[in-house]
Amino acid sequence: MNKKWTLLGGLLASIVMAGSAGVASAADWKPTKPIEIIAPAGPGGGWDLLARTVQKALTEEKLVDQPVLVTNKPGGGGAAGWNYLKGKAGQGEFLAANSPLILQNNILGKSDLTFKDFYMLANLMAEWEVIAVKADAPWKNGKEFFEAMKKDSANMHVGVGPALGNDDHIQMLMLAKAYGVDPKSVKFVVYPKTASEQIPALLGGHIKAITISLGETLEQVKAGKIRIIGVSSEKRVEAIKDVPTWKEQGVDFVFPHWRGIQAAPGLSAEQKKFWDDTIAKMVQTPTWKKALENLDWDSYYQNAADYDKFLAKQDEEMRTSLKAVGLVK
Repeated sequence: MNKKWTLLGGLLASIVMAGSAGVASAADWKPTKPIEIIAPAGPGGGWDLLARTVQKALTEEKLVDQPVLVTNKPGGGGAAGWNYLKGKAGQGEFLAANSPLILQNNILGKSDLTFKDFYMLANLMAEWEVIAVKADAPWKNGKEFFEAMKKDSANMHVGVGPALGNDDHIQMLMLAKAYGVDPKSVKFVVYPKTASEQIPALLGGHIKAITISLGETLEQVKAGKIRIIGVSSEKRVEAIKDVPTWKEQGVDFVFPHWRGIQAAPGLSAEQKKFWDDTIAKMVQTPTWKKALENLDWDSYYQNAADYDKFLAKQDEEMRTSLKAVGLVK
C-alpha cells in the first residue's frame, strides 16, 4: 500500500513539474526564427527608415537572438504590407511599421483594415505639424490668422499635399474648428508634390498659408522666407525655439505625425510580453536615442496599452473632422 502511494505521489509530482516547466517555457517565449520587419512602402521613405532604425537597435543592442530582416512591401498606401502581416496570425516573428494611414485608409474607405486587426505594439516617434505663412505676412500668431480667415475665408487659401484626408489636412480642420472657423469654409489648394509645390506657391503669393510637417519647412524658415505661426507639439521644439505651441496660444491641440510598430494578430500573452518588454528596453538604448537625434525625430514612445487608447482617440477625432467637411459620410 505504501509502495502504491509512493508511486502515485511520484507520478503526481512528475506531472506537476512537467506542467510547471511548460508554464516557464511559455512565459520565456522568444523568437525562434529570423524576425521580419515589414516596411509597407519602398526603400527610403519614413516607414523604411523606421523599420531599419528598429532593426539596427535590436541588433546592435543584442536585444534579440535571431537575425532581423527588413522587407519592403509597397502598395495601397501601406495596405499591401499590412495585409501580408495580417496573414501571419499567431507568429511572433513578424512586425510592421505604421503611421496615421493605418487609420486614415479605413476612415476614407480605401482599406478594410483597421488598427484593431493587429496587436499595436508601440508608438515610437513623432514629427510635428506646423502652419506657415510668408515671412512678411501680417499674421504673427494663430489668433490673428484664424480671425482673418473667419472674416474672409474665400481669400485665405491654404496649401496642402499630397491629398485631402491626411494629417496636414486634418490639422488645419481641427485648428479652424478650435478657433471658431467653420471647417467647411476653409479653402484648400492641393499640391500632389507636397512641399516642392506648396512652398513656391506660398512664396509666390498664390496661397496664404501651408499646413505641413515641420521638417519640410526648416530650410525656408532658416532663410527667413517663411514664418511658422504655431507648432503641434506638447512643448516648444528646439529647432524653432521662438515658435509657440498651439497650447501656449490657448488651444488644447497636440497633434503628432507619428510612426509606430505593430505585430501580427492572434499573438499569445507570452509573445506580447516578450515584445512589450523588448521594445521598452529598445527605446532606452544609446543606439535608438542616437538614431532619433540623427534623423531629427522626437521620441513619442507609448506602450501597447497606451498606444491602443491613443489610436482609438485619434480615429474618433479624424472621423469627426473629415465628416465635418463631407469627406466621410
